[in-house]
Amino acid sequence: MRFISTKIHGILDYLTGIILITLPWFYGFGGPAQMVLVWAGILIIGMSLLTNYEYGLFKKVPMEIHLVVDAVIGFFLLMSPWLFEFAHVALGPHLLFGIFGVGAALFSKVEPA
Repeated sequence: MRFISTKIHGILDYLTGIILITLPWFYGFGGPAQMVLVWAGILIIGMSLLTNYEYGLFKKVPMEIHLVVDAVIGFFLLMSPWLFEFAHVALGPHLLFGIFGVGAALFSKVEPA
C-alpha cells in the first residue's frame, strides 16, 4: 500500500539529505561513521535533483528508479555499522535512517499527482 505522495517524498528527500550531511557534527563522531552519513545525504539530494517529480530540478530519473536507489541507500545505511566496523561508535542514526529509507521506498507512490 503506497500512501506517501511524491510531493511529500520529495520534501522528505531534501530534509533527510540535509540531516544526514549535518548529523555527524551534532553527534561528534568521525571516520567511516561520518562519511557514510555524509555520502548518503549527498546521494539522496543528488538523486532528488535528477528525479522526475515535483521537486526534481532536471527530471531525468523515473520515480521507480529513485525508489530503488532509496531502498539500496537505506539497506546500505542499515548494514554500514557492521560493514565498516563502527557499530560501537555510531549505530542509532544509521539504523534509524536506514529503516526510514527502506520504508519510504516501499510506501511512496510512483506517479506524481
